[in-house]
Amino acid sequence: MTSRVAAAIDKAAAEGRGAFVGYLPLGFPDLQASIEAAVTLAENGADILELGPPYSDPVMDGTVIQEATQTALAAGFRLRDIFTAVREITSRVEVPVLVMTYWNPVMQYGVDRFADDLLAAGGAGLITPDITPDTAGEWIAASERTGLDRIFLAAPTSTDERLDLIVGASTGFVYTVSTMGITGERADLDAAARTLVQRLRDRGCERACVGIGISTADHVAGVLDYADGAIVGTALVRALRDGGLDALAATTRALTAGATAN
Repeated sequence: MTSRVAAAIDKAAAEGRGAFVGYLPLGFPDLQASIEAAVTLAENGADILELGPPYSDPVMDGTVIQEATQTALAAGFRLRDIFTAVREITSRVEVPVLVMTYWNPVMQYGVDRFADDLLAAGGAGLITPDITPDTAGEWIAASERTGLDRIFLAAPTSTDERLDLIVGASTGFVYTVSTMGITGERADLDAAARTLVQRLRDRGCERACVGIGISTADHVAGVLDYADGAIVGTALVRALRDGGLDALAATTRALTAGATAN
């Protein structure tokens, strides 16, 4: 079974550009508005959608995304709303939809039930930031059964042994955690992400997308000099929060311009 996510990345490469992966929290500012926002992302150049259900303890997220998820939770978001949203989004756009979720909600829902419901809704797979392949046996089995992509995270601090595990277990792409965008020497931070992608390539990784801290078209273009895709979240959430769908559309178009700048 061909991965829709891998196919989207390969299609971008065939067109001479990198893939643009756009992240938005589900349920922000409310469920229907988040569905419209995801469709807007797809219609303005995103190759892959990454949608995050709100979580009460989002350890990886910065302030802008944390505030948005708190708004979504306060508005009454429920886990089952993931499938409602994915179903409507995939009925309106062709872009593959990934759910980026912490593991505890999936466990509570039931791993096989979650996989089945995501597949039925038209979802493409999961990005799981807080589990590692060696602890993900139940999810790996469910994803192999359903054909859903499983995307694990690799960090600059990951050992070679850990990277071997991640490359071997991931499908679609490896989520490559950059330290870009944090205060400090840009050249050094870029070098960390570039080095990590090269280490992944040396271990047989076919598709690496870089995320965390990428917020401008120049960032996107810089990352796509060495990676297959760039993942942007905070800049899109801020645009939606401050200017609604029009600002989100304009920001997405500006960012995806970086994907064709090489």
